[in-house]
Amino acid sequence: MAETLNLVQGDKVEQYENILPQIRGLIDGEPDLIANLANVAAALKSQFNWLWVGFYLVKSQELVLGPFQGPIACTRIAYGRGVCGTAWKQQEVLIVDDVEQFSGHISCSSESRSEIVLPMFSGQACIGVLDIDSAHLSNFDATDEKYLRQIVALLDHT
Repeated sequence: MAETLNLVQGDKVEQYENILPQIRGLIDGEPDLIANLANVAAALKSQFNWLWVGFYLVKSQELVLGPFQGPIACTRIAYGRGVCGTAWKQQEVLIVDDVEQFSGHISCSSESRSEIVLPMFSGQACIGVLDIDSAHLSNFDATDEKYLRQIVALLDHT
């Protein structure tokens, strides 16, 4: 396991192409999901410096805060509530360009302006979500979805 990350500047694709193999190396051979979630959150926050990067895990029919990097977060999110709960319910990626325009948005941080949420699966069961918030409007797009799906897929094997 690497103890440091090689971070690069440049366009989004270059940054993802750089960090993806490093994330693979961080989690390869580590069977503990929480440890892997913690390292993935730290790697993504370090590379992209988004406002908040973290995971919510499904427990007793709600999402419960897991490993994250960034400001204090909401601890529990109900099924179908907010961007995270909606992504869990719909079991699909949600990209929100302006969180203030998302009906039922849960404001954990007043600095959050845009968000991307990706469901995580173990087999067919949704076990949680990767949630990323940005302090900038319209910060996420199809490129983020493509690469973040690859990262989430790596976690399906831990």
